Formats: sequence, C-alpha cells, structure tokens
Amino acid sequence: MMKLKPKRFGIRFGLGKSRSRSNNSDGRKAQQKGFGGNSNISETKWEIRPGGMLVQRRQESAGEDLISIRVSTFARSHLLSVDATSTFGELKMVLSPLTGLEPKEQRLLFRGREREECEHLHMVGVGDRDKVFLLQPPPLVPLAPTPVLS
Repeated sequence: MMKLKPKRFGIRFGLGKSRSRSNNSDGRKAQQKGFGGNSNISETKWEIRPGGMLVQRRQESAGEDLISIRVSTFARSHLLSVDATSTFGELKMVLSPLTGLEPKEQRLLFRGREREECEHLHMVGVGDRDKVFLLQPPPLVPLAPTPVLS
C-alpha cells in the first residue's frame, strides 16, 4: 500500500509551511501598495493583434522585429529584410520592383499553401531565415490562327 506524504503535498500547493516574505532585512513589515495607494505602477498599454486578440503592448526594441526572408522563384532567389508584423500584401509590394511583376500577378507560398494578402507573416509562422516561394504566372503565348477548311 502506498503512503501519501501530506506535508509535501501541502507545501506544493501552498497548504504547508507559510514563509513570511513581508519582513524586510531589519524586521519591519513591508508596506504593500495597491491600486488605490501612491504606488508608482506604470499604466498598462494594450493593443489589438491582427487576429483580434487583446494583448499587453510589448516594449519597442530597435532591430528585433526585422526578419530576413529568402524569397525563391524557379530561376532566382532574393534575400529580404522585412518587419515581422507585415502582411503578405506588403511583401508583394517589396518584391514588385525586384521581380518586375505587379502584386496581383504574384502568388506567395509558405509551408505548401498559398497565402492571402491580408495574412500577417508572424501569424502564419514566418520567422527569421525562412523561405517563401514566389510563383509567377506562365508567359502568355499567342495562339496560332487555325486554318479554315473550305
């Protein structure tokens, strides 16, 4: 028969020994400040992500939100640095001068699926040094006139 150790179980879930963390090094009790006191708690800033989720705004840091992406076609490959939160439509705009194709003519594939222009890179999992495929439309070949038999 297995014997449970209630002391260990209680400590893990806060039921056992209580440790006093409110005393300072000189024995005085620490003064707790709530939202109503004169606390120096900075105001929390919120933002809405592209998926509609309300999240706490991240600290802005220089250079961390840029990712390098390799955009490959059948003939060439381009290495680009773009913002991680940009959309595939914005990526098409960046690729337009490099490829000579209008954004409407470009089809971008990531992880085997064609991505819509409104999808964000970070939301579908595009990270630093990932590869995105660019499919170009086939060239238009004029049809030869068919001979008329009389």
